[in-house]
Amino acid sequence: MLEKSLAIILAGGVGSRLYPLTEDRAKPAVPFGGNYRIIDFTLANCLHSGIRRILVLTQYKSHSLQKHLRDGWSIFNPELGEYITPVPPQMRVDEEWYTGTANAIYQNLYMIERSDAEWLLILSGDHIYRMDYAEMLRAHVGSGADVTIACMETGVDAARNFGVVSVDGDDRISRFEEKPESPPASAGEPGRALVSMGIYVFSRKMLLEVLKADHINPDSSHDFGRDILPAMIPGGGAFAYRFGGPQGRVTPDRYWRDVGTIDAYYEANMALLDPVPPLDLYQKDWTIRTYQRQTPPARTVPGESGNEGVFVNSILAGGAVISGGGVNHSILFSGVRVGDEAIVEDAILFNDVVVGEGAQVKHCIVDKNVVIPAHETIGVDPKKDKERFHVSERGIVVIPKGYRF
Repeated sequence: MLEKSLAIILAGGVGSRLYPLTEDRAKPAVPFGGNYRIIDFTLANCLHSGIRRILVLTQYKSHSLQKHLRDGWSIFNPELGEYITPVPPQMRVDEEWYTGTANAIYQNLYMIERSDAEWLLILSGDHIYRMDYAEMLRAHVGSGADVTIACMETGVDAARNFGVVSVDGDDRISRFEEKPESPPASAGEPGRALVSMGIYVFSRKMLLEVLKADHINPDSSHDFGRDILPAMIPGGGAFAYRFGGPQGRVTPDRYWRDVGTIDAYYEANMALLDPVPPLDLYQKDWTIRTYQRQTPPARTVPGESGNEGVFVNSILAGGAVISGGGVNHSILFSGVRVGDEAIVEDAILFNDVVVGEGAQVKHCIVDKNVVIPAHETIGVDPKKDKERFHVSERGIVVIPKGYRF
């Protein structure tokens, strides 16, 4: 079964709500957790699930993403028919960029038709979670479904941001609504709703049929959630696959996050610092692979003031050096340097950020290659911060890549 499967990862979205982190990179290429890129979690799921043929559909600002795929994910053997291949818009069927999730797949029908895949796994490259796709594929084949949709339970209020499904006792989907104003609750659970995770399995024949029909529909926005899936429900061949159950080889932590806004991204990173984090990066049965440059170990050293460099409840990547400063409840990526008597608190610092002596850096995200001058303050004076930087709804200050003070 797995050798007859093809995964297609949608990785071409603009990611405008994550600006300025997406000013120069695609959303799936945004760094996460001190060591990773967002897309690493989807790719790791494919790797551990035994999926060895993967197309990554890229589009906006894709250079950083493609470089990461080259450097960190050139691990499959083409001689065995294995690959991870980035696919930009090729204008094979029209003269537009990808105009929707379904259109992105439609524009690459050539690659599907030339493969011998019998089952297509459609994935998103911008969510944080662990999942055994092999079990979902088995459920799809066993049920004889036309399409299987991965679903999870969430609160009714949060369900407004998702495609909401209603199912019968056999998890056959009877209704699908994309981002409804009043989401229907699950049967027997008035405060809960079953929502789509944007993960689909199609039989090859059915996917080709629905995409070709959608392409000639003048009223379609060419999106899976808005157009393709609702049109398939009346046929009775759509089934829900419940995420987080006992199925599969991965330890079920039931963790899934859309980190599509600055606040959601910040909170998902900070959750890694909880005493018992909802997502365990140290889980040995389902490790997250990534590209790691060669660096010396992280270390702390005394500063000229005589203060010891210290860190409390923080994540430090290789090459990070704390020289007489203090780091608390923060995530430091590779090559970060914190100067004497500087304070870093509740912050995420990307690669090669330098915090000058005596500076205070709090409640912020600092992108790559930023040098924060000595005695500068970030996250201390809200008015001053808003005059210079993007500040999220919840007050998180974001300093863009390479910013010069």
